[in-house]
Amino acid sequence: MSEIHTEHGHDDHGHGEHAGLDKKKIWQVFGILLLITVIEFIIALWVIPNKHMSHGVGNFIYIALTLLKAYYIVAYFMHLKYEKLGLQLSLTVSFIFIIYFIVLMLIEGGYLHLHMPLV
Repeated sequence: MSEIHTEHGHDDHGHGEHAGLDKKKIWQVFGILLLITVIEFIIALWVIPNKHMSHGVGNFIYIALTLLKAYYIVAYFMHLKYEKLGLQLSLTVSFIFIIYFIVLMLIEGGYLHLHMPLV
């Protein structure tokens, strides 16, 4: 019986896919996250207050950088990058619909607040 378990190894259980996540890759992702955070701090504490960039452009860049950080966290530290494509797509599409519905609710809430008479 022990021969059966030793022949199969770890590859049958899907652990071989995670071999790319070694210490070097973890530190590389950490460095990218640190760099993005430093850029966000520079934008928030120096660029926008000194009027080098408008608030609208600064907020757009800040949101884009935050979404990029979220991608790296979910992809590498939550191991979504190593999952099957079907799971990745289903989670991504669900996330997009949730954001879409939140935006719709905010727009509708603003419309009702502006156009409904106060009772």
